[in-house]
Amino acid sequence: MFAASPRPIRSVLVANRGEIAIRVLRSCARLGLRGIAVYSDADKDAPHVRTADAAIRIGAAPARDSYLNIPAIIAAAQQMEADAIHPGYGFLSENAAFAKACEAAGLIFVGPSPAAVASMGSKIEAKRLATAAGVPTVPGYHGDAQDLPTLSQAAQAIGYPILIKASAGGGGRGMRRVDRAEDFASALAAARSEAQAAFGDASVLLEKLILEPRHLEVQLAGDRLGNLVHLFERDCSVQRNNQKVLEEAPAPNLPEAVRAKLFDAALRLGRAIGYDSAGTVEFIMEAGGEQPYFLEMNTRLQVEHPVTEAITGIDLVEWQLRAAAGEALPLRQEQIKCHGHAIEARLTAERADLDFQPVTGALTRVAGPVGLRFDSGVADHSVIGLYYDSLLAKLIAHGRSRESCLAQLEDGLRRLVLLGLPTTQPFLRDAIRQPLFAEGRATTRFIPTAFPQGWAPQPEELRLLRAAAALAWLLPEAPAPAATGWVSPWLQRRPLRLTAAARPASVSLLQSDEYGDCEIELLFQRGQVRARVDGELVELGVVHAEAGAICISPAGQAETLPCLRQGNNIGITRAGLAISAWPVLKSEAVRESDTATLAGNRVNAPLHGVISQIHVAVGDSITAGMVVMQMEAMKLIHTLSAPASGRVASIRHAVGETVPAGALLIEIDITEEKETD
Repeated sequence: MFAASPRPIRSVLVANRGEIAIRVLRSCARLGLRGIAVYSDADKDAPHVRTADAAIRIGAAPARDSYLNIPAIIAAAQQMEADAIHPGYGFLSENAAFAKACEAAGLIFVGPSPAAVASMGSKIEAKRLATAAGVPTVPGYHGDAQDLPTLSQAAQAIGYPILIKASAGGGGRGMRRVDRAEDFASALAAARSEAQAAFGDASVLLEKLILEPRHLEVQLAGDRLGNLVHLFERDCSVQRNNQKVLEEAPAPNLPEAVRAKLFDAALRLGRAIGYDSAGTVEFIMEAGGEQPYFLEMNTRLQVEHPVTEAITGIDLVEWQLRAAAGEALPLRQEQIKCHGHAIEARLTAERADLDFQPVTGALTRVAGPVGLRFDSGVADHSVIGLYYDSLLAKLIAHGRSRESCLAQLEDGLRRLVLLGLPTTQPFLRDAIRQPLFAEGRATTRFIPTAFPQGWAPQPEELRLLRAAAALAWLLPEAPAPAATGWVSPWLQRRPLRLTAAARPASVSLLQSDEYGDCEIELLFQRGQVRARVDGELVELGVVHAEAGAICISPAGQAETLPCLRQGNNIGITRAGLAISAWPVLKSEAVRESDTATLAGNRVNAPLHGVISQIHVAVGDSITAGMVVMQMEAMKLIHTLSAPASGRVASIRHAVGETVPAGALLIEIDITEEKETD
C-alpha cells in the first residue's frame, strides 16, 4: 500500500514485544506490509514472535541488552531488510537518539521527528514550551537548578502538598507526594534514586498537588505536510501506583467548554513543535473545575489508544504509517466523528489484594471473550518473568452509550478466562461496578475512595470457588466424546462414589491458594453436593465434570466453570475470579515443622526480582520501619523495611542477585536489642 509513497514502506520491524507488538503487526498484515518481530532470549517463544512474518533475536533477557539496545535493533532491521521501524510504546518509543539513529541508518522511524521527540522528552522543557505556546500548566518549579536548597525553597513557595516528578520519566516512576516540609529531603532522595534507575536521569520537577484530580488527555495526529488534527479526548483517571487501570473515550461528565479548552491547548502545543505523527497531550484538572492544566506530551502511541479507535473507526497505527511514509492524513478535522462510548480495562499480572504487587509465573489458559476486542500479548503457557512490566492484555468494550458499554465490559470481564497466576481481572470487574465509576465521577483517588480497606474478593464468592476447586480435584476431567458422541461407560468410572441418602458421604481436605489456606469438607447426598469451607456452608447443587470445566448449580441455575488440572494444582475461574488451588486429603496432610522461629524478625522478598541496593550490614543496629533494602521487578522499585528493631544477624543475598518471591533476605536479631534495653 505504501510502496509508491514519497517515502516507500514495504516492511516494518516492530521494536517491541507483547500486546503492542502484536497490535502493530496486525495492522501491517492488513495493509499488506511485511511485519518483522524482534525478541530477547526470554521471548523466543512469545506470541508476538509467532504472529510476525519473520523474527530475529536482539539480545539477552534484560531490556538494556535487547529492547533498549539501539545498535542491536538497528542491526536487526538492516539484516532483515526492513524499510521502517515502529517502536510501539515504552522502551525506545520516546527516545530521540533512537529516532535519529533510525534516520542515520536509512530507516524510517514510525513516529514523530527526532526534534519533536526531544522537545517533549524532558518534562521541564515541555512545560516551558507549553507556557510559551499559551497552554496553562500546573503551578510548580521547572528550573535547571537541582540542588536540595533550591528545590526545598521552591517547594515552600509552591505550598504543600506537592508532587516530586522525574523530568525524564513516566508511569509513576520517580514520583513522590510530599505533605510536609520535614519529609521533603527523604522523598527527593527516593524520587531521584528511582528516576536514575529507570531513566538514567535524576533531574526532577515540582508541582502543586491537585487533591481531587481528573486525568484527561487529547489524541493528536499529524503528518509531514503540516496537517494536525485531534481525535477527541480520553479520561484516564482510574490509576494505581500512578499507572492507568481503566481508560475511556469520550470523557464522561465533561462540560463542552472544558472539552473545547482541551482541544485548543493540545493543538496549540502540537503546532508549536511541528508535530507530525500520533501523540497524546495529557492534562490534569480538579474534579468539578473548568481549567485543565498541561502535564506532559507522549510522543508515541498510548496503551489506551484502542478506545479512540473504537469511537472514531480510525486505525491509529495505519495513520502513523501513512505519516511516516510522507502521505497526508486521510481525514480533515471536520470529517472526524465520535460514535458512542468505549472503555478499556488493562489486565496485569498483579495481586490487587496486595496493593497491586506484581507476580511472576506461567499462564496455563488464556481465552478472550467473544464479541469484545481483546488485545493480548499472552497465550496458553506464556511465562511472565521479572524483566518486563506486568501488562498482559487489554479488554475493550464499545457501545452506543456509556451504560451499554459498561454492561458489555462487565460481561466480558466475567467471561474472560485467565488461569495460572493472579491477575487484576476480578478487581477490574468490581471496580467498574462501583458507583463512582459507573456514574462517571472517578478521580485519580478512585481506588482508595472506592476500596478504603483495599480490594479483596468477596468472601462468599471465594468460598464457592474454593469448594468448586476441591470438587474438580476429586472428579477427574471427563474424556472428550468420540466422533459418534458415545463414550464408553468404563471410561466414565470415577474413584468417588455417591452413597444412598441414608449414608451421606464426606471428604475432608486442606487447600491452599493465592488468598490463603482453608479447610474444606465436601458432602454428597441425594445427588447434591454441599461443602463446608472453614465452617461456612456452600451449596454446589448437582455437579458433573466436562472436558476443561466443571459444572455446578449453586442456586438451581447451571454454571460451567472453566478449570485446568496440572499435577496436584487446579486452576479454576468463575465470573471473573480465578484461583490456583492445591488441595490435599486431610488424612494425608504433612504436619508442619516444629522448628520455632522468631515472628517478625525476617525480611522476605515480596516478589520475584533483583536486589538493587542494600542499606545495612551485618551487625548494624536498626529500628522498625527503617529501609534496609531495595528490589527491582517489572520496571518498578520496591523498598523493603525492617519489621522490628534489633541488629542485622545475616544478609542472605547480594546486590545484583535474582531472588524468588518469599526468599529470606535479611534476618534480624531482636533478642540482643531487648537485652540491652
